[in-house]
Amino acid sequence: MTSPVHLWSFYGCSSPTEPNLSAGSPNSDSDQSWSDAGSPRNSVNEDRKRSHYQGVRVKNTVKELILQKRHHDIQVQQYQFESEYPAVTHLLQGTKRQLESPSHCPAKRVRGADGNILSACVGGGNLLYDTEMLEDIGEVLSIESVSVSGCPARVCHESLSEAESVCRESLLPLYTSCSYTHSIPAHTHHVTPVVPVSFFQWQIQQEERKLAALSPVELSTRDGDGDTFLHIAVAQGRRALAYVLARKMAAIDMLDMKEHNQQSAFQVSVAADQHLIAQDLLSLGAEINTLDCWGRSPLHVCAEKGHAPTLQAIQRSVQTSGRALDVEVVNYDGLTPLHVAVLSHNAAVQEQCVSQSPALQQKRKMLSECIGTLMLMGASLEAKDRKSGRSAVHMAAEEANVELLRLFLDQPSYLSVINAKAFSGNTALHMASALQGRQAQVEAVRLLMRRGADPSAKNLENEQPAQLVPEGPLGEQVRRILKGKGVQSRS
Repeated sequence: MTSPVHLWSFYGCSSPTEPNLSAGSPNSDSDQSWSDAGSPRNSVNEDRKRSHYQGVRVKNTVKELILQKRHHDIQVQQYQFESEYPAVTHLLQGTKRQLESPSHCPAKRVRGADGNILSACVGGGNLLYDTEMLEDIGEVLSIESVSVSGCPARVCHESLSEAESVCRESLLPLYTSCSYTHSIPAHTHHVTPVVPVSFFQWQIQQEERKLAALSPVELSTRDGDGDTFLHIAVAQGRRALAYVLARKMAAIDMLDMKEHNQQSAFQVSVAADQHLIAQDLLSLGAEINTLDCWGRSPLHVCAEKGHAPTLQAIQRSVQTSGRALDVEVVNYDGLTPLHVAVLSHNAAVQEQCVSQSPALQQKRKMLSECIGTLMLMGASLEAKDRKSGRSAVHMAAEEANVELLRLFLDQPSYLSVINAKAFSGNTALHMASALQGRQAQVEAVRLLMRRGADPSAKNLENEQPAQLVPEGPLGEQVRRILKGKGVQSRS
């Protein structure tokens, strides 16, 4: 490193001087300035005439500063490691003291199978990394990990290489800085990978161990209501238990056993709106086109009760598996699932006119989702019920359900149903015009007329829609919409 004195000589200037600093000054350790050592001493007057450059006084050399910094870092690392792993530190110190004793040969070297040095002697100091010591470290680390975390997943003795990695990360900087030459052998123990499982899979494993000794006779045992263990587990919503029982019953071809209401376990899950259990049962092969004692299919139950999540689970299962699903199946009343959903939605609308409770709003929303899902699954607007010949559009018009009328009349096939007649010859416009005391009647009639409803159509009684309009202010508005301005009301 070039001295400031030499730099001044290089640039053709005389060496800088510095006034004498007293021994008590904080910038000096002696009575002489640093210029005394770099150039011949001049007189005081000549020193004062020279440049005012004072220079920089270095108390310690750079080498000493670097050594002090390194020693400080080693002490900090050693303190952190000793505070975090006190037992490991105690074990290493004991091993090191034992190896530094005169009884051990300082020149002995042992090589492992992979060629790494297991022990080395440098400068009279000896540090040994052997397999037994690493195993001891692994045991100590496992004990400390259990005592700190309390979680069995963090026990270090499951993998000795973890203890090795701790030693590498924590001890290598410490002993490398102390001029120890060593090589840690790569551990050759095989580590079995741990496959993560979900909580549901863990529950299944627990239930399988509990039901391992359950016989087929016990699986098919029924109680007084004809319920099996599977029916009860599904009704209680115990998904993992139901999955294990269903898999065992599917193996012996008894998954679709029915109880006293002729409901299988899958139908029970639909009635209870257990959509996850219903999805599991379908994945195991449960029959989807099955009827209960009332002639209801699972789609009818979802449409009646507004179980939109379960209906959507059925839709996903059908799309994934490609199984055939009868969307137009009718119950004992001759209604398809779409008809049942529309009637349930009409009832919810009428109840909501009386009470605006959040429960009714939620039910109406779920029923709307069921109707949309059924249409996505292929439910037809042209399908008519077996008793009166009404379609879904007729049923919506009967209650002036503007929400469903807009949904149905926005479909591409609405022209085929807008003027369709029921068994009585009435169209949807006839039914909407004949309503009494419904505030939504005017909007329903206007919507039907805008979408192409024929006001001149006649039913079996040879009546047009205008002839069915009741008297009153609302009736007058409906007649003006049906017949136009100046049209007289019928007597």
